[in-house]
Amino acid sequence: MQVGGADTHRMDLSSIVMLKDNHIWATGSITNAVKQARTVAGFSIKIEVECQSEAEAMEAIDAGADIVMLDNFNPSELELAAASIKASLGAKKQVLIEASGGITEANAAEYMVPGIDIISFGSMTQSVPHVDFSLKIAH
Repeated sequence: MQVGGADTHRMDLSSIVMLKDNHIWATGSITNAVKQARTVAGFSIKIEVECQSEAEAMEAIDAGADIVMLDNFNPSELELAAASIKASLGAKKQVLIEASGGITEANAAEYMVPGIDIISFGSMTQSVPHVDFSLKIAH
């Protein structure tokens, strides 16, 4: 994983705040979810928001998100959205853009488009065949 540049998304729930649709629904908006998370997490913990559209990503950024996850975009939609987001931000704010949803090891190269900082896919850690080993202790 280190050679290819892979990293774990988070070690546990305290590593990063990841706001998904249920959090947004429960608080009423992306803005409310980010603001409430920031109050609890403080300034040193990053906040990531799962977004279904460019408009949601911009709302998350305006609310103070550090990372926006563009979820279930196809590669061409992803490239357009990332370019638009980066252009609208200019140099005024550093935000990471993550691509997620439907990405596998087989199609990951298609999602390596300009403007995307992170590509995530669960197959690296989910459903990975386990190694069957045991340790025998001699008396």
